[in-house]
Amino acid sequence: MSVLQGVRVVEIAGIGPGPFCGMLLADLGADVIVVERPGPLAGRARPGEIVHRGKRSIVLDLKRPESVEVVLGLLERADALIEGMRPGVMERLGLGPDICLARRPSLVYGRMTGWGQSGPLAQAAGHDSNYTALSGALWYASPPGEAPVAPPTLVGDVGGALYLAVGLLAGILRARLSGQGDVVDAAIVDTSAHMMNLLLGVVARSGDPYARGAGTLDGAHWAHSYCCADGGWINVAALERQFYAELMARMGLAGDPRFAAQTERDRWSDQRRALAEVFATKPRDEWCRLLEGTDACFAPVNDPGEAARHPHLAARGTYTESHGVLQAKAAPRFKRNGQPEVAQVPVPGQHTIELLAEAGLGTAGQ
Repeated sequence: MSVLQGVRVVEIAGIGPGPFCGMLLADLGADVIVVERPGPLAGRARPGEIVHRGKRSIVLDLKRPESVEVVLGLLERADALIEGMRPGVMERLGLGPDICLARRPSLVYGRMTGWGQSGPLAQAAGHDSNYTALSGALWYASPPGEAPVAPPTLVGDVGGALYLAVGLLAGILRARLSGQGDVVDAAIVDTSAHMMNLLLGVVARSGDPYARGAGTLDGAHWAHSYCCADGGWINVAALERQFYAELMARMGLAGDPRFAAQTERDRWSDQRRALAEVFATKPRDEWCRLLEGTDACFAPVNDPGEAARHPHLAARGTYTESHGVLQAKAAPRFKRNGQPEVAQVPVPGQHTIELLAEAGLGTAGQ
């Protein structure tokens, strides 16, 4: 039995974090029904749409009243709804939270946006990097003097999806106890700011400045990525004294006076340059043989293909291929359930007939 078996979610198709949240829930066994727009892709396979794996798909034109009624019919048996429209769009379609909760009082209505449902920017267009730029999360993304660039989608879109999933599951738990649903306002400006709390705590405790490249986690020579002789990259993060000592010893630098001081900030820039020269003397694979699997806090910087082939991730079965598409399996894992196989991506509209029947509408809503 999957951990979310018995949970039903209706997802209004969108882009980015909303579909990713739906995938998270489907990976854990929820029955996620994605409502998709009519279009040229209807009826065509799309294995690259990883975020739709494991979902059931229905194609509806939400500008038609009959289609709106189908969605409301599906919601009568649903625990949650996911939508990622600009504020007010769902209301104009006749699917706003007031109408939906009137039909299903225990519904948890999840709203995924960048700027949020309120505030001066709520109606503005934007994408992942805009929201994380405003929230402060993009500030530390690159070295000083360089344009801040974060890993695409990870902090904003995926982080927002994770928070929406937590909000939906928390709302479902409460609804099952109280019978009362709720509206979840998951805004990326809020979620990415909240993700900063761990780092802000480090700043508060250590006295790190806000300046980029000057803090404990982004300025020290022992917390950095370095280029190797063959152009490959590695990363070290030897924060604790014993791990720093291990790194220095395994690199043959234990007695080198340049690296004797670990925490003297005014020496970090010189130490970074010196350590970069050392790492540039050997290819990445040689550094991996020396340092990987030790307490030196070391890892190669892999591209996704390299990551999938790495012995550790291969042993864990972290990645797989489905119809020629590389993708990560479900996470986290549950001991009682094991790791489920990756589900297929539905053809758009693949489940329209059965879902119309479940809504008690036959083919009237198409």
